[in-house]
Amino acid sequence: MLTIEGNSSSKLCDGRSRRDFLRIGGLGMGGLGLPQLLQAEKSSGVGKSNKAIIMIYMAGAPSHQETFDMKMDAPSGIRSEFRPIKTNVPGIEICELMPNLAKSMDKCVPIRSLYGAPNGSHDSFMCYTGKVGSSLNQNGQPAGGWPSIGAVTSKMMGSMDPAIPAFVGLAPKAGHPPYGNSGQPGFLGFGHGPFKPSGPTEKEMKLENMTIGRLNERHGLLNSFDQFRREADQSGMMEGLDEFHDQAFGMLTSSKLAEAFDLEKEDPKVRERYGKGDPNRVGDGAPRNLEHFLLARRLVEAGARCVTLNFGRWDFHSKHAEGMRSHAPLFDQGLAALINDLHERGMGDDVTVVAWGEFGRTPKINANGGRDHWPRVGTALLAGGGMNTGQVIGATDRQGGEPIDRPVHFGEVFATIYQNLGIDANTTTVPDLNGRPHYLVDQWRPMKELV
Repeated sequence: MLTIEGNSSSKLCDGRSRRDFLRIGGLGMGGLGLPQLLQAEKSSGVGKSNKAIIMIYMAGAPSHQETFDMKMDAPSGIRSEFRPIKTNVPGIEICELMPNLAKSMDKCVPIRSLYGAPNGSHDSFMCYTGKVGSSLNQNGQPAGGWPSIGAVTSKMMGSMDPAIPAFVGLAPKAGHPPYGNSGQPGFLGFGHGPFKPSGPTEKEMKLENMTIGRLNERHGLLNSFDQFRREADQSGMMEGLDEFHDQAFGMLTSSKLAEAFDLEKEDPKVRERYGKGDPNRVGDGAPRNLEHFLLARRLVEAGARCVTLNFGRWDFHSKHAEGMRSHAPLFDQGLAALINDLHERGMGDDVTVVAWGEFGRTPKINANGGRDHWPRVGTALLAGGGMNTGQVIGATDRQGGEPIDRPVHFGEVFATIYQNLGIDANTTTVPDLNGRPHYLVDQWRPMKELV
């Protein structure tokens, strides 16, 4: 097994997971992820396009009342202490802590009636798969588990550039594991899992202590194993493996991936617009790393299909206002910079951006000044993807406790995203480990307001 890894000085991770580095070797002894990925990309055949998705998981679940669904007419004890501000779209108001998004609302769609969370348990599963209800129970999933949207786009579309992974997960490890999840490959297999660098620098993409000569020697050894397997395989299915190994080694020796992660190559003015945020993890959650927003743009621009990242820890059971003051302004800066940057680069119609958490927060503020879990309704922000933006979808009651107009299910958002990517989620199926086909989003349809 050849392991290519780097020594990161980043504080984003406390240790490495086995997906934190890219491994090459042992195809005959357990699988070679990158060539498998490349082979699947070639056989999937959806066609080349510039479509991509960036998904921001707001770990711990943000309050809808202090973001995009403020309730100024609610009684004391429910009403937020923050005030709404006008946006550049008449009639749409959002929290005063997010002035940059307010100036960019013509490019956004706040959803105020998101539902479908099965309970109040913290899990990023529904945000990455669109599957809820019994799907969260292991007994309700096919063998291998449901694949995330990143794995599906890897399977169906592949990368725009063979030197760039189709699915990149920027989420570092977290004390609560679901907070650090980037989206799982599920029954599509590890070849479609996220490429997870252990730090946002080019060091993880370089060959540490490995010369090209030694790499080529290992390449020859792998070819010998593959030749043995081809001779042993009577079906002919092993033919063509050299091509995929060549692409895998090409990815490692290409400078494109390292350059995509090298923020020093970015215009200083653009970096300043995004900001740096705080790279330190918040409790058992995620960092508030604004450079991840910029890395996401650079990666989709370089050829990635799906980039996921996590941001902060929005689970404010106490001192909710204090928590929002520490999170919302940074989130506002990074997300607004990303949305505007994509449009300025002509990518606004091709790249769909989604920011959300697993549920909303209770209407009533508790005795500790916090808001607790509220799976009945939550919020999300969509942007780009060629959607009809500059509108609000859905509404909740006076206290923000129940959806009363146009409830939006997680599955509807996923059906819309897939359509933005050029995938018909209602007719497309992917086979599980037993060969049984599964629709991507069950019965849900794309949101007619957006497409």
